[in-house]
Amino acid sequence: MWWIIVIIVVVLLVAWVFSTYNSLVGLRNRVKDQWAQIDVQLKRRFDLIPNLVETVKGYAKHESETLEAVIQARNTYVSATTPEAQMKADGDLEKAISKLFALTESYPDLKANTNFQHLQQELTETESKIASARQFYNDTVLLYNNKVEMVPSNIVASIFKFKKETFFEAAEAERENVQVKF
Repeated sequence: MWWIIVIIVVVLLVAWVFSTYNSLVGLRNRVKDQWAQIDVQLKRRFDLIPNLVETVKGYAKHESETLEAVIQARNTYVSATTPEAQMKADGDLEKAISKLFALTESYPDLKANTNFQHLQQELTETESKIASARQFYNDTVLLYNNKVEMVPSNIVASIFKFKKETFFEAAEAERENVQVKF
């Protein structure tokens, strides 16, 4: 009779390990999927940037430093190979884009250009989608990291070497108060 109890306990334990392992794999894959969703929106942003830069170039020929900074930041992101490097490059690109939009204040004709307005609107919508994708990514990372760290699933996570994922965080400069000057 005792061996039946042992078999039942072993079967339940194995079933729990399988279930926990599968849920960890599912959450890890959701984290990767959410990062891919951010990447899709960033790709859209990168596709818009060359058109925006070309439009601005026509009006702001002597502002090449700002335009080159946008292009360099875009290229840095494209060459980044890890999510952490992409997160840093994304912050640099956001700064460069904000400088580009600040530059438009010096060129009233540019602000009135319908092509520029359309590109600016597309980029603004894309930034909103990126922010939403980042939020979903961080929510998914939270679920996954909780599963990796909490008892008893942390036992299975450590056995199968599941590691915590990194949250998408704002760069230090982006946390400072924004000063609006007229």
